[in-house]
Parts: sequence; C-alpha cells; structure tokens
Amino acid sequence: MSAPIESYGLIGDCRSAALVGRDGSIDWLCWPCFDSDACFAALLGRPSNGRWLITASDDCTEVTRRYRPNTLILETTFKTATGSATLIDFMLARGATSDLVRLVRGDDGEVCLCMELVLRFGYGATTPWVSRMEDGAQRAVAGPDMTVLRTPATLWGEDFKTASHFTVRAGQTVPFILSYGPSHLPAPAAPDWRKALAECEDFWRKWTKRTKCGGPYAEAIRRSLITLKALTYAPSGGIVAAPTTSLPERAGGERNWDYRYCWIRDSTLTLLALMNAGVYDEAAAWRDWLQRAVAGNPADMQIMYGLLGERRLTEWEADWLPGHLESKPVRIGNAAYLQFQLDVYGELMDTFAQARKGGLASSESGWALQLELVRHVGASWKRPDSGLWESRGPPRHFTYSKVMAWVTFDRAIKAVEQLDLPGPVEEWRRTCAEIHDEICDLGFDRTRNTFRASYGDTTLDASLLLLAQVGFIKPDDPRYLGTVEAVERALVVDGLVRRYNTHESSDGLEPGEGVFLACSFWLADAYVSIGRHDEARKLFERLLAIRNDLGLLAEEYDTTTGCQLGNFPQAFSHVGLINTAFNLTRAARPAEQRAKVNGSDVHAPRPPRPPKQPGATADARRPGPSSRAR
Repeated sequence: MSAPIESYGLIGDCRSAALVGRDGSIDWLCWPCFDSDACFAALLGRPSNGRWLITASDDCTEVTRRYRPNTLILETTFKTATGSATLIDFMLARGATSDLVRLVRGDDGEVCLCMELVLRFGYGATTPWVSRMEDGAQRAVAGPDMTVLRTPATLWGEDFKTASHFTVRAGQTVPFILSYGPSHLPAPAAPDWRKALAECEDFWRKWTKRTKCGGPYAEAIRRSLITLKALTYAPSGGIVAAPTTSLPERAGGERNWDYRYCWIRDSTLTLLALMNAGVYDEAAAWRDWLQRAVAGNPADMQIMYGLLGERRLTEWEADWLPGHLESKPVRIGNAAYLQFQLDVYGELMDTFAQARKGGLASSESGWALQLELVRHVGASWKRPDSGLWESRGPPRHFTYSKVMAWVTFDRAIKAVEQLDLPGPVEEWRRTCAEIHDEICDLGFDRTRNTFRASYGDTTLDASLLLLAQVGFIKPDDPRYLGTVEAVERALVVDGLVRRYNTHESSDGLEPGEGVFLACSFWLADAYVSIGRHDEARKLFERLLAIRNDLGLLAEEYDTTTGCQLGNFPQAFSHVGLINTAFNLTRAARPAEQRAKVNGSDVHAPRPPRPPKQPGATADARRPGPSSRAR
C-alpha cells in the first residue's frame, strides 16, 4: 500500500531532494539532481523499487516529528516500551559531493532499531553491484552511478539489500551516511557528521534570518520560503515545480505528470513572493535564469525548461512501476514542453516589469529580448493555444491566454512611457486596445455576467480570478464581481476551488481530479481585492489547516478523503500561501502589485548582490547522459 502523500517530509541540498515517511523510510530520491534518475522509487512502486528504512524494531507507542526551527533538518522520534530515539535526517547544501545523513540519537532508555537499504538505480529498475571497501564502507555501483554507505553499525547483505540491527541508548548517536559520486571517480570522502549537522543548521538559520516574515502567519510563510529554497537548483537559480513525478491528481487515474522542471507560468507570482519576503538573492537568480532560459527566437519559447534551461524534456513511461495508489502511467519527462501557450509571453513580460520595480535589474536589461517577445505576440495572439493548464485536447481561444497577451503589450507600453525605453508605442497601444475589446466581446458571457474559460464556451476556469490582479479589469467592475460569483457557483467544492470542471471541459484525459490549492489561494486573493476580507481570512486559514504536520502542501486536495493529491511538495501552492498571507497582512499587497506597474510597491532593502548559492563554484551535476530522462 502506498503511504499517503501528506505523510512525507522533505529534505534537500538545493540540487536534489528526498521524501521521508513517518515510518523513517526514504521512498524517493533523484540523485544527484532533481531531474536525475531516482535511486529510491518506492513512492511510485514497492519497497523493492528502492528505499532506505530506519525505524524501531519494536512496536512504537508514539511517533512524532518536526523540523528543527528555521531549518530543513527533519527529526522523527520513535517511542517504544523501552525508551525513545530520534532519527535526524538532512542533506548538506553542497559543493563537489552530495551526502544524505541519517543520525539515530538515543533520548531515553534504550531502543532497538533496524535499517534496510534497497538501492535501485534507474527509477527502481537497476540493482547495483555492492562491495566492501578497505575502510569497511559499502560501495554500490551501477553504470554511471555510485553510492558509498558509511556507519559504525554492523551491516550484512540479504536478498540484494543491505541490513542492520542495532541498539541505541540515551546519549548515544549512531550515524549512517550515504554519499553519491560518479562511478568513474574515486569514492567521495567521508564527511564528519557532527560538523555536517552544525553546518547544515547554520546554513538554514542564517538564510531564514534574512527573510521578512512578520505577522500572524510568520511561521507558515517561513516554512513555505524554506520549501521554495529547497526546490531551487542552486547552480542556475531555476525553481522546480516539485521534486517528484507522477503523484496522481486522482487516485488510480492517469493525470500523473513530471514536475521536476521550471515553469514560466509560475514566474511572476514566484518573483513577488520572494521579493516581498526580502529574499532578493534568490529572486535575482530566478529572474536571471528566466532570461537565459528563454533567450533565442521567441517563436521557440517553451512553457517549461530543465534545471539549466534545457529544452528537450522528452516524455516516456516507466512501465515497470505500478504508480502511487496504482495510478498509471508513471511518466518521466513532460510532453507539454512542446505546446504553444500564449499566456507565457505575458507572464514573462510581467516578471521583467516586476523585477525592474523591485530593483533587480536596470531598466535596459533584457529590453532587446523583450522587444522581440512583443513583436512575436503581435503576430501570434490570434492563434488558439493549449492554455494555462496544458490541455491535451484541441487548442482553443482561452480567455486567460488572451488576457496575458494583453499584459504583454500593457507592460511594454508602460516601460516605454515611464522609463523612456525605445519601442513602437502607438502601434502597441492599438494592438493592446484590440485585444482588450475582443476579450470583452468574445470572452465575456453577458447573459451570466461572467468571463468564460474560452471563446464561445459556457464553462469557467479558475484563472479568471486573476483578471483584476494582472490589471486587465478593476476589482470593483461588475464584470469581475460577476466572475468571482460564477466561479463560486461552478468551481467551488466544499469551500475550495477546482481549476475547471473536468467533466465538462474536453482536455483529452479521463475526468476527475482534486481541488487545486493555488486556485483556492487565488479566490482568497480575489476576496481581498473586492473587500470580502472576513471570507478571505476564513478561506486562507482553511487552506493552512490542509498542510501536513510539517507545513507542506501538494498540488491538489481530495475533499472527500481529506488527502493531498498531486506532486509534493508543490512550489506553486507554497507561492500562493506566501502571497495570500501578504495580501491579508500588508498594505502593499501582491494582488495589487501586478496591476500597479506605474510605481514601485516592492522595494529592495539594499542593492541586490550577485546571487550567492551554496556550492555555486562547483557543479556536482549528473555524471553523464545516462542519468538523464531518456
């Protein structure tokens, strides 16, 4: 049986990440990078597909866990009839090597524990060759990949697994350190676990100290920021949507996607969340990553890219994995990278505009590229597209896509007007007005007083909640108020918001999915914008209650079972949490900042420094092509 998605905690080193269950089992780890092949894939299969279990041998009377305050160090405490012990899990933000450290600390009495290491490279398909080194460490090799396990505990092999039984008493600590390295290089050196723990704690606490998270929701904001930092690929500044692939949006369904890439769609809201929280190094790195990733012919621009801006994200299926909750297929790669989505151009232009407002770049930086983006949208905005939600059905004239085409021109016009940048502003004004008029004509349902999902359609889409936020329409406009009310009637389930009704909209897939957490945050933002503050706060606190015990959110939520759904943890959900918290507690609200491009609502507390990322001078990236999704 698959463990519930919300039962996992996250640890990581700003290059890769692991999911740790309440039972002490690491069931997912892609090494050495977020998009590398998984060496622990039990999350999408069975223990035989790879995991690392450390747990009490005897029945537990209680299992509790927490993050050490302001860190990504996970502590799981097992209490038995004879005592208690704490499992401390972390990955140290790194340079040339990557180390997964697990410490078992005796707290009271004595506790008998067991350890089982099942390494399966290639997403659970490949059993490595294991040998003992001269210093007693165990080395596992399969093709380009190598791991080395070091521990003072006695180890033995059985059924292609490495096992141990040991006892820990109060005051004792038994370390287990698994290190990764390319197999053609010497084995990575053994780290000092005491020093590594101290360095890891110091790294995270110094980083969180820089954040600005006051107010009643400070802890929730801070945990979300730590999660976003953990999902940032340090060498490039790219932020992955999630560290997992194919966690289902419906149990047993086919809506299972690979989210270990960086989406243009998320860029503006992510940038605002980082800047408003005072995290300017990461915001600058994200902006720079975006500019590098999209560089080139605007006609070739994609909706998503790899960690370094890679463009070929070929999708294939790992048919030997049964999937989480028997949800097939398990997809590696994401074919949506080939889609034409009109909205991403406006998203990118808005991100660059917000970056200029926040002082992340000079007015002229990247303007030549932006001129080409505007020119391309001028020639392409009348085309149907796949839409914000990456529909695998026929292309349509999605209303939100057209709105973001309008945003492309609106931001370009304001840049010329306010910053004296060059550009054919009169031509842009005519196109901008033409797009606006068409949307209000074809994208608005006068009978129901609501904007619609696409031209000629009767269905709704939660992205319409963003129309006021991007400045397309005033929040007090009756058409926007009518749209919010229509979304409430059509898309709200048990107080939370669906992206769209999959039973009514043809998206090329079987119908059925959970409510979408980011869209639920958008509804709370809309409530703030139209003055329904009590409802906004109530909805926000409902969403906070959905987080797991460690403060983490997936992409979706099943209101019937009370379980989280989709890839986990989801950056977009945590971005929504941060922005909504600021909307509720700050005078300068993210929901208004996007529309107010004629002034600066986000002020850098100091001139931005060049991004300083842990280990940025050395890239312990994948050893070769065979560790990429193929």
